[in-house]
Amino acid sequence: MLSSEEAARRLGVKVATLYAYVSRGLLESHRDPASRGSLFERTDIERMAVRSRGARQTETRLATVTTRVTQLRQDEGPLYRGRRATELARQASFEEVTAQLWEDGSVGDWRAPDLGPCPLTQTLDRMRWALVMCGASDPLRADERRGAVARSARRVIASLTDVVGPGSRDEGTATPIAARLAHRLGGSGPTAAAVNAALILMADHELATSTMAVRVAASTRADIYDALLAGLATLAGPLHGGASQQAYELLAAAERDGGPRALNDALRWHRRLPGFGHVVYLSGDPRFDALLELAAPLLSAERRGLLDQVVELAAAHDVPPPNCDLALAALSWGTGMPSDSGRTIFAVARIAGWTAHYLEELSERPIRFRARAVYSV
Repeated sequence: MLSSEEAARRLGVKVATLYAYVSRGLLESHRDPASRGSLFERTDIERMAVRSRGARQTETRLATVTTRVTQLRQDEGPLYRGRRATELARQASFEEVTAQLWEDGSVGDWRAPDLGPCPLTQTLDRMRWALVMCGASDPLRADERRGAVARSARRVIASLTDVVGPGSRDEGTATPIAARLAHRLGGSGPTAAAVNAALILMADHELATSTMAVRVAASTRADIYDALLAGLATLAGPLHGGASQQAYELLAAAERDGGPRALNDALRWHRRLPGFGHVVYLSGDPRFDALLELAAPLLSAERRGLLDQVVELAAAHDVPPPNCDLALAALSWGTGMPSDSGRTIFAVARIAGWTAHYLEELSERPIRFRARAVYSV
């Protein structure tokens, strides 16, 4: 079943047009027991989508991805299997949310395997190394059973956490991932609660580009480690996982040169303001407020005032509202973490969502993602 918003998006029409179809007898709606809205049979929507293309199937093998993992709502943000991520960020641990996303009832072992010393220095390179080594050290890496995949994902999350920054491998399972990661990032003050919220809020965002990369790999029946590596490679791009670092640099420049000059320079070089605007949340990213609520008390009064100045200056010039990248940047910048800490948190968090989509994709037809090219001379 699809919500009104999802059905309208699939058909490329407004919700009002969708209900006009219902009143004309072209579609049947069903009452949503959880809200005052309506639900629509996915098969009915797909049949209407075919009719709108001239009563013929589109000549392509591109898949329509139906998911039960995450739903995006303009005013609420992401919902993980029906629960608001913004509420989970205040009420749950990251480990509890991963269990919900993976539909895995076990507590699990969150220890990282002993991978030996990492020869690399850059954080993202160290995380890639840890992921490759996790797969190489797993004798049954091809096991696609849900419990086995969840076990592998926990090993990866723990390894990516423990390879960040200096220090030895965490031998225990009692210390939460958020506390371990906050410690390794070197943030000042009680940052663990804010890092936990960030991990939850960044865990999944429907079919983001990195998630699609994971699902494409899963459709070829690549094992979980190789699929996660595809996601990590895509997340490395500056327009995806690296976006919070650009927002961090904006805040650092505002502290050094003043807010107006920093914003003007960002517009000159980026043609946009890093950390502002979102293609889904046109009226504001709900994840920004949820994360800033926990991050703001960790900032000094001066830095909190500077952040407010940057947001107010952007709003005064009709710049779109701030997004989660600015909140991640504020957490990192305001607590003395490295400039790439937002991407690090993002990468660790998104392993949870990628794994959920990987498991879901295993139940679909293999190799179902095949785009058709239009040859041009």
